[in-house]
Amino acid sequence: MDHDLAPKTHYIKWPTLALLTFVTVIGFEDLVYPFQNQGLSVVFSWIFMVVAYVLPYELISAQMGSTFSEAGGGLATWSRHAIGDAAGYWTGWMFWASLLPYLVDVANSVIVSLSWLVLGNNTLDKYMTNEMFGFFTFAVILIFLLTQNLVQHSLEFMSMIGGAAMFIMTILFVLMTGAGVAAGGFHIATQPFTWSAFIPNFDTHYFATTGLLIFAVSGAELGAAYITKMRDPKHEFPKSMVMLAGMSAFLTVFGSLAMGVFFNAHHLPDDLKMNGAFYAFERLSAAWGWGKVLLYVYSAVSLTYMLAQLAVLIDASSRVLAVDTSARFMPRWLLRKNKFGRPIHSYVLTAGICLFLLLLSGTLPSINSIFNWLLNLNGIVTPYKSCWVFAGFIALRRHEEKFNSPFVFIKHRWLAILIGVWGFSFAFACATLGVLPQEGAVFSGIWFHQLLLNIVSVGVLFGLGGLMPLLARVSNRRAAEDTAD
Repeated sequence: MDHDLAPKTHYIKWPTLALLTFVTVIGFEDLVYPFQNQGLSVVFSWIFMVVAYVLPYELISAQMGSTFSEAGGGLATWSRHAIGDAAGYWTGWMFWASLLPYLVDVANSVIVSLSWLVLGNNTLDKYMTNEMFGFFTFAVILIFLLTQNLVQHSLEFMSMIGGAAMFIMTILFVLMTGAGVAAGGFHIATQPFTWSAFIPNFDTHYFATTGLLIFAVSGAELGAAYITKMRDPKHEFPKSMVMLAGMSAFLTVFGSLAMGVFFNAHHLPDDLKMNGAFYAFERLSAAWGWGKVLLYVYSAVSLTYMLAQLAVLIDASSRVLAVDTSARFMPRWLLRKNKFGRPIHSYVLTAGICLFLLLLSGTLPSINSIFNWLLNLNGIVTPYKSCWVFAGFIALRRHEEKFNSPFVFIKHRWLAILIGVWGFSFAFACATLGVLPQEGAVFSGIWFHQLLLNIVSVGVLFGLGGLMPLLARVSNRRAAEDTAD
């Protein structure tokens, strides 16, 4: 009888986890950004990335997540347990810092999506100056910060709906394009569409833009939070990561090929990163004789998706500072919470850094250049953050006798460490080369302008992390003096 009355445990199945993680990792915009940087040669880059980076990254995340599942499974937790408290702090800080350019980029995308939904075209810059674009972007961030307690729960549901809808739209684009080409009704814009178009030009620009691919496929470690909810995580979690890698390969490769159908990869629009997704659905809809129906559907989906992401990012970016971090690294005032349990001073710091990035971007000549620079900044900070996954894995495998890992990625210790070193070196190299600007002729005025912005922004984002322990010492000393008095 007791057995019959015992509550049933609901396990998440490995295909479900793969789909859940995939929705958060790959969006349609992740196809557009690298395509402008590398054209059809990005197909080669995606295949290389999936085999040499994405799959090892996801299986390494599987081992790290299974090893430290009881401690929460976050990046900072992994580093703190595998390397030490200081590494845990720096991982948490760099995770937070890497979210902020993306937070501003998503707020930018909210404005762009809304303009396409209202105007139905790319004329945003005719109605809005650079200053107005920055003002409305910051206003969106500020509104979400101030109303976070009200919108968080409703937008968690919206994030599921928006993420699923974005996933469906991305699949729809690939399938409808493939069907149109197979039926012989679509003219392929990229000419000549030959093997030579897929061969990368391995120059500085190519390697400087690869960091944006790492940014596009980052997030697999988020699935580690669900590892304790699986019936047999040792065998099922790796399956979900392999499935995730396979789906990522399919969508990125065939999605890039589909982009080549509607855009001449040899002569791409300068504003493809900002407006390319909307152009793509506008052209797909017209090719099928549907007018602008798919354009407006995608614009609505994009707006919903970006608003939901914004709410999640603001909450995550502000809370991560107060989670799993030793008090000696952070000043107490920064971790203080209001009556709703929100880290209010972290919110203020988040808003301040976002405003700083917007002010920096406001020195650029156009809305398109602002959008592109903030997006490209993600290709620098995200790979640097990802280095901590590999650093933690290397430390874990060097001292694997101290840890219990239900799932082991490559049983041979030194081979596993070698792969960890490769992943760390590749991510670090891509991040460092990403500091080189992607727009403008090399050594031109705009090139040096963006180089300076990259160095200053990365220096501030990560440099503040070194300042916080000093402020924490002062804060703790004052608290000790007040207690003594």
